[in-house]
Parts: sequence; structure tokens; C-alpha cells
Amino acid sequence: MSQTDTKDQRDRINPVVFSISAFGIAAFAIWAMVFSDAAEAAIGAAVTWISDTFGWFYFIAVVAYLVFVIVIAVSRYGSIRLGPDHSRPEFGTLTWAAMLFSAGIGIDLLFFCVSEPVTQFFDAPGASGEGVEDARRALQYTFLHWGLSGWGIYTLVGMTLAFFSFRHGLPLTIRSALFPIFGKRIYGPIGDVVDIAAVLGTVFGIATSLGIGIIQLNFGLDYMFGVPETVWTQAALATVIVVFAAISAATGVERGIRRLSEFNMLLALAVVLFVLFAGQTAFLLNALVTNAGDYLSGFVPLSFETYAHDRPDDWLNAWTIFFWAWWIAWGPFVGLFLARISRGRTIREFVAGTLILPLVFMMFWMSVMGNSAIELVRDGADAFGTAAVEDPGSAIYLFMEQLPWTAITTVAITVLAIVFFITSGDSGSLVLSNFTSILRNPNSDAPAWMRIMWAAIIGLLTLALLFAGGLEALQSAVVVMGLPFSIVLFMMMFGLFKALQVEGRKADAHQAALSGYLSGRMGGDRPAHDGWRRRLARATTFPSRSEALKFLEKTARPAMEDISEVLKERGFPAAIEESSGDDPWVRLNVDIEGGQDFTYEVQPVAYTMPAFVRRPQAASSAYYRLEAHLFEGSQGYDLTGYTKAQLIEDILDHFERHMQFLHAQAEAEGGRIPMPDENTEGASSKERGE
Repeated sequence: MSQTDTKDQRDRINPVVFSISAFGIAAFAIWAMVFSDAAEAAIGAAVTWISDTFGWFYFIAVVAYLVFVIVIAVSRYGSIRLGPDHSRPEFGTLTWAAMLFSAGIGIDLLFFCVSEPVTQFFDAPGASGEGVEDARRALQYTFLHWGLSGWGIYTLVGMTLAFFSFRHGLPLTIRSALFPIFGKRIYGPIGDVVDIAAVLGTVFGIATSLGIGIIQLNFGLDYMFGVPETVWTQAALATVIVVFAAISAATGVERGIRRLSEFNMLLALAVVLFVLFAGQTAFLLNALVTNAGDYLSGFVPLSFETYAHDRPDDWLNAWTIFFWAWWIAWGPFVGLFLARISRGRTIREFVAGTLILPLVFMMFWMSVMGNSAIELVRDGADAFGTAAVEDPGSAIYLFMEQLPWTAITTVAITVLAIVFFITSGDSGSLVLSNFTSILRNPNSDAPAWMRIMWAAIIGLLTLALLFAGGLEALQSAVVVMGLPFSIVLFMMMFGLFKALQVEGRKADAHQAALSGYLSGRMGGDRPAHDGWRRRLARATTFPSRSEALKFLEKTARPAMEDISEVLKERGFPAAIEESSGDDPWVRLNVDIEGGQDFTYEVQPVAYTMPAFVRRPQAASSAYYRLEAHLFEGSQGYDLTGYTKAQLIEDILDHFERHMQFLHAQAEAEGGRIPMPDENTEGASSKERGE
């Protein structure tokens, strides 16, 4: 894999992906709004067919995604960074957790935290809506639908995109994950089809969440201010939310999305703690422990429970199959967003964080809210229970009505819903803009005007689905759109695994080549008597910027020129690149036909001057380490004080390591040729009858 395919391109729109995606979405939206009855019937028929034909596939797929990411995390590959080896996380753990929580769950947590446990209490397979077992089963299903299974999908997509984009310089789009399978063909029709599938799945997933949230918010406004619950009211709400989402998206990840996510997290935590301490605190904490045990002990059986012998089709379509499709449809959106904010973390840190942090909060939130609501029903609040099942958007407001300080908590829930709206919309428009753009740098984002446009498209599709049948149409559309992307996810798994195998071979090649190039260092024409003086001088030298630039000009570039000339003579095209200005470096690139190119770069990196330095050279507040960078990032050591001959040896050390890696790669792919025996020398295997 190489950056050479995209490094010379300017940031621009991807005309094929954008035009086909936008046209398809617009056509569907117009059809759904103009012919709403026909659209509702067609979507319903498609869902029934998918559920009957591929319901089992959704169950298998979701488990496979989760097992894959866990196995990768605990394997030798878990220590690989999602970015260069020298990179470190951009965001702290709490800020990172807040952003992945807000983008990954968002408004849906408010919508379902009361309505799902109560509905499962009455309607789950085998439930009667009466006893303790029904209450425990209700939370068990709720945890299943919101727990590890769904976050395994997000983790798979985020880990894969971050690996290929930040470690290998490929575009931050779904097609990059297929590079090990299709090679440079990902830049053609194959990649376009994959990205279009990701865009469509993302748009429908976000539109579903926004539509669900609008239904809930409309009830809240009716409850507080008497605003009527109509499609036109919901259209107005969608417009307002989209405007604010566009504004937030235009400000970027570091400001708008980050701050809103942190606010979301704090307000959601305040709400659930209020419910905990305003209710039966001891009971709720005990129930939390019981629910966690029920979920973990029953996770495997429930994950494979397709009810083949007595299939509750309506329940499966409305709950488990819907949720699995919904998580899959949200996969590219949340996965890309998680990748965007996770550069520098190791695979193991990323998997642990994205699986454990949301799971802990979800279990706490759902258990406290769900058990509180179920206890109200068991204590005789029949009207509340009926409303929670029949009108899910009202459930959270009617629940808060049963607790103290109703006016304050209702406002808090409404504000939380609105901010969740905005964070889902702004992060969604950011992701869709990046999907439909060709970006030179994976760390950069599409222009603000494009994010605003995608926010408007999301709003249009949300309205279309609301016109086409409200909540049922929203859920059905997600089930339909999740199926094609579930296939893409399996391809991403295969591509990532192949790429990680290459990383493993690199590490093995480094170890295998180590003794060779260390022994090579023992010789040479350097005087032995002053070697220790040179090493001591290097260790106590803190170069200025001008001295670092002089090293690039007088030592690094000449060393690379000498190597480049010899490599060209031996049939290896080699070129030297350099950059000046604020980010100077000089780089040797060797083009290797049929294999991964070799890159060696010397880059001055600024560090704060150590306090123990008391010599005149400490007059500056910074000094520069001349760090060696390979394709996978900084190697962590300083080249300061190297002579030209020493630098040549260092480059050759890494080149030999790279050639050892290419040998191991070819051998793993079947490149070893058996030695012919003396009786059949020169004969092929086929000619010898083997």
C-alpha cells in the first residue's frame, strides 16, 4: 500500500459517488413524499422478504463482527497503532468517550430507554407482563440490542478505516479497507460502488434516528407547550435541527462537535443520576448488578436465538432484526467518525474503549431508567405502561412526570434531545461529506459548504420517511439498507486481516534481519579510538533549527543521493523528495515493482529544551531531534551527529529489513520454488508429473 495514488490530488468532490448517491436519495425522497401509500407498502414488503430470507444472516453477521474485533485486539496485532508508530491520541479519554457516545447512540437512547424495557416486559417472546422474570427478561433483551453486538460493528469499521487511512495514507473512506483485496482498482468503479453503499446506508441510518427523535421531541413540545403532533410540525422541527447541525458541522470536530458531545455526556449523566437518587436507589443498584449478570450469562444463547420453531415475525422485525440492521446502517457513519477522532491509539486501546466504555454507560442508563419504568407499571401505572408501548415518543416524558421536579426534568430531557439531534446531524454531515470527497490528507475534512448541503439532504430524507409512514417506515427502511452493507463489512474484515498479516511479517522480517545489519555495523572505516567520543558528543548535543536544516542539506540529502544512484544502476527506480518551510524533511523513495515501496525520511522534530542544559546552546527554548521515519512512522531515535557514512548504513539497515519483509511476504503468498533434484534439473513440477 502506498500514498502515491492520492498524495498529488487536491481536495475535491468525488463526482461519481456524490452524484449517484445524491440522485438516489433525492429520487427516493420525492417518491416517498408524493406516493406515500405506495412507498409504505413497497418498503413493508421488502422488509418482510429480507426478514424471512436473511434474518438468520443478520444474527450470524453481528456475532462474527464482534468476535473478529476482539480476536484482533488480544492478538499480536493489538499493539499496532492507528497511525504512525510515533503518533499519540489527539483527544483525552473522557472527551473521546463523550464524542463516541454522542455519535454512536445519540437521540435513540432517550427514545428507547423507557419504551423498550416496558414493551419487552409486555411483548417479548414468552413474556406475560406480570412477574419478576418478565422484568429481568425485558432488560436482558434491551441490553442485547444496545450492548456489545452493535458496538462491535462500529469498532470494526472505525478500526479498519483508521488503520488504512492513518497508518497507510489511504483515503478515509470505506473503499480503502478493500485495498488488500483489489489493489489500486479501489480507485475505480469497485471503490465507487462500495462508497455509494456506505453513503446510502449512512443516510438512511441517520435519517431514521433523526426521525425517531423528531417524533419524541414533537410529543415533548406538545406536552410542555401544546404544539400539535403533526407531520408539518415535525417538518418544521427537522428544518430547525438541520440548520443548527449544519452550523455545528461547519465549525469542525475540534470545536463544535467536541463541545456539544461533552455537554451531552454531562447532561445525560446528570439525568440518570437524578433518576437513580430520586427513585428506589438500593433497588436500582441491585437490579443493575442482576441485569449485568443476566446479560453476560445469556449473551451467547440470545445472540443465536432466531426462534426457528415458533417465529415471532412481527417482534423480530420490530426489534432484533431492526436493531442489527440499524447498527450496520450506522456502521460507516459512526465508524468513520470514530476513526476520525482515534488517530494514535493502539488497536487494543481502540477496541477496549469502543466496546467497554459505551457498554458500561449503556448498562447503567438502561438499567436505571428501564427498571424504574417497569416498577411503575408493576405498581399499577397501567396508563403509563400502555402509552409507553403504543406511543414510544411519549414514554420518557410520561416517565419523568412520575418523579419530582417534573418541570425541570422535562426541560432537561428536551434540551438533551435537541443537542443529541445536533450532534448526530453534524457528525453525520461531516462523515457524508468526507465519504463523497477526495481528500489529500486523512486528517482534513470536506469544505463547510458540502457539510451544510449534506445536512440538508439528511433533513429531506427524514421528512420523506415521516411522510411515508412515520416510525414504521423509518425502521423498515433501515432493515432494507443494512443488508448490502453487511456484505461490505465481511470484505472489510478480510482486507484488514490481510493487511495485519503484512504488518506481522514486517515485524518478523525486522527480527530476522537484525543480526545481519548489526554485524555489518561492526566493520567499516570509522576509527575505533574516537568512536566513544563521537557517541558522547551526540548524546549531549541539542541542535538548533538552523543546525537541523544544515544536517538535512549537508548530510542527509548527499547520503540519499549516493544510495539513489546505486539503486538506479541496479534497476530500482529511486527519487528524493524534500520540503522546506515550517515542516522540513528530506525523503528517499524507492519504487519496488510488485511490492511495497521503500521510504526513508529524515525529519527534524522540535522538543522543549531540557532544564538540565546549562550551556549557551540552551538560550533557545527548543531543540531538534533528527528522527528517522519509515512508511509506518518515526522510529524513535535521533540521527544527530551521524556522519554521511553512518547515515548511509542506517538507511541500508532499513532497506535490508524491507527486502527481508518482501521476501517473507512473497514466501507467505506461495513464492517459494522447490530445488530441482539432480535427475530432473530444469524440469518443471508439471513436467515431472508432480
